[in-house]
Amino acid sequence: MFTVEIAGRAIAVTNADEEQARELIESEEFREDLTVIHSDGKPIWDGKAKLELRAATLDEEEEFEDAEDPDGDEDLEEGEPSVVFLIDIDEEDDETGA
Repeated sequence: MFTVEIAGRAIAVTNADEEQARELIESEEFREDLTVIHSDGKPIWDGKAKLELRAATLDEEEEFEDAEDPDGDEDLEEGEPSVVFLIDIDEEDDETGA
């Protein structure tokens, strides 16, 4: 497992192999997500700070395992990597009121 850091702060862990994890942090889609997802009212990433990838710690791996499939749903394809945020993510406002 690998951890994504922004400015030395661990923000997410993935069960991807190293090549997949590097592709993830270099992908335009992931980078865009980091600029629109908020934590503590601010975007996770400013689009400028360096994104780093490192081996996950045992604690981060445990956090990933605890967060994976909490309801027993098995919607993820077998072997497909996933990402778990290690920071609190702000709830999206429901503008539709539904």
